[in-house]
Amino acid sequence: MSEYVHKSHNVTVLLYHLVFPAKYRRAVFDEQVDDVLREVCLEIEKRYQVKFLEIGTDNDHVHFLVQSVPAYSVTKVVTVIKSLTAREILKRCPQVKRQLRGGEFWTDGYFASTVGKHGNEDTVLSYVKKQGKEYRKIYEDRQLALF
Repeated sequence: MSEYVHKSHNVTVLLYHLVFPAKYRRAVFDEQVDDVLREVCLEIEKRYQVKFLEIGTDNDHVHFLVQSVPAYSVTKVVTVIKSLTAREILKRCPQVKRQLRGGEFWTDGYFASTVGKHGNEDTVLSYVKKQGKEYRKIYEDRQLALF
């Protein structure tokens, strides 16, 4: 579960539900791509003040439940995740590059929604699981972590 982030002058709990579709809505997510995505996201956690609470794929798009700090706008969080994951997936999974004809990995757009700590987090998780046809949870971390 998410936790309050204590900084020198503020305490926050900023949760975002993000959805990124693959370019052309191609069904590019398989076990290998899921593994690379999870590994890259865990590396992002080490370098940025972003905590992945859950990551789930559904063949042609990905759902993220992330926690961040006020210094990072939603746009910055999205940009960091999209750029680093795309670069690594295209590098490590050549079949995806062929499927997308060597182009971009993510669509230009995304969906972002804030999630309240009390009452809505579980609702969003339940909603995410019911979306699409073949939702696969590829990562979950509910432990307290300090940034």
